[in-house]
Amino acid sequence: MQSKADEIRFSIALMPGDGIGPEVIHPTRKLIDQALARVGGVALDYQELDAGAECYKRTGVAMSEEVFQAAAAADAILFGAAGLPDVRTPDGIEIAPQVDLRFRLELFAGVRPVRSIPGASAPLADPRGSQLDFVLIRESTEGLFVSRGKGEVGEDYVRETWEITRAGSERLFDFALKLGRRRKQKGSPGIVACVDKSGVFRAFAFFRKIFFERAAAFPEIDARAFNVDATALDMIRQPWTFDVLVTENQFGDILSDAGAALMGGMGMAPSADIGLKHGVFQPCHGTAPDIAGMGKANPTAMILSGAMMLDWLGETRDVAACGVAADLLERAVDAAFATGELKPVEFGGASGTDEIVRRVAEKIASLPLSA
Repeated sequence: MQSKADEIRFSIALMPGDGIGPEVIHPTRKLIDQALARVGGVALDYQELDAGAECYKRTGVAMSEEVFQAAAAADAILFGAAGLPDVRTPDGIEIAPQVDLRFRLELFAGVRPVRSIPGASAPLADPRGSQLDFVLIRESTEGLFVSRGKGEVGEDYVRETWEITRAGSERLFDFALKLGRRRKQKGSPGIVACVDKSGVFRAFAFFRKIFFERAAAFPEIDARAFNVDATALDMIRQPWTFDVLVTENQFGDILSDAGAALMGGMGMAPSADIGLKHGVFQPCHGTAPDIAGMGKANPTAMILSGAMMLDWLGETRDVAACGVAADLLERAVDAAFATGELKPVEFGGASGTDEIVRRVAEKIASLPLSA
C-alpha cells in the first residue's frame, strides 16, 4: 500500500460562492476525497476562496485580485455557484466571477456533457431519450460575450458586437476534435459537428471554414456542420444522434441549458471550463436563493463536476488514479439513482441534499473500483 508520504497531491481552489453553492460544494468535496481514498495514491489540498455577490456586497468587488491569483495558482478550481438576482453592478449587470475567470484564465472550451443518468427523470417520451450521451462544447472567451460590459448604449439603440478569431477558433476546434477521437476510442461514433449560422452571418461562415480546415487533420472523425436552429430542433426531436457538438459562446449558452433539460434539469448537469493550463469545474445551475438554506438543493451536478475535475487532472497530469476515482464517483451517482428511489426536490420528490449525498457515499464505499 502506498504511504502518505508517497501520495501525489494537487492543490484545489474551492470557491463556494452564493446561495446553494456552499451547500453543494462542501459535501462534494467529501465525496471526492472518499473516492480518492478508496483508490489511493492521490490527495487534494483545498484552499477556500471568497468570490461572488455576497463578497461584492461586503467588499465592493466580486473577486479580489488576491483571490484571483490564488485561484490561478491552483491545480484546478472547484466552483459552486455565484450571483444573486438583487445584487448587480451600477450598470445593471449581475455579479459573475465565474465569467471573469473564463476570460482571465483563457478557459476557451466550455464542456457541457449531456448524459442520461439511470433512474433519473427524463423529459422525452421516446425511450432513446433516456440513453443520451453527447457533449456540447461552447467557446467561452469570444463570440457575443466579448461585448460583456462594453456594449454601446444610445438613447434609441444599443449595439453589442460578436468577435470570432482564427486563433480562438482553431484551439476550440482542436479541443473538440481531440475529444471526439477520445470518445470514439471508448465506443462513441466519432461524429463532431460545428453548430453555427453560416448561411446568414459572415462571422459563422468564417467559423465553419476553420472547423473543416482543422478537421482535415483528424481523418478518423466524421466532421459535420449544422445550423443552430436545426440543432435546437433536433435536441428535442432526436438528441440521441449527437456525439460532440461545438459552437460559439452565446449559442452554446442557450443550447447547454436545453441539454441540461434533457438530463432532467439544471441540478443534474455538470460543466467544465477548460484552457491550455487551467480548469474550472462547476454545476450548470445557478445559486437558487429561493431554496438556499433549506436542504433542498440537488448536489448531483456539483458531484459530477467534481468527477470531471478528477478526470481532467488524470488526463492532463497523467495520473491514472485520478481517472479511476472519477469513474468511481460517476458510477456511484448512476448506482444511487438507478433504483428509482431517489427523486430530488426539483423533480417534485422529497430527496434533499443530505439523502442524495448519503446514497452516493454508500455506493462509493461498495462499488468495485473498475466497472
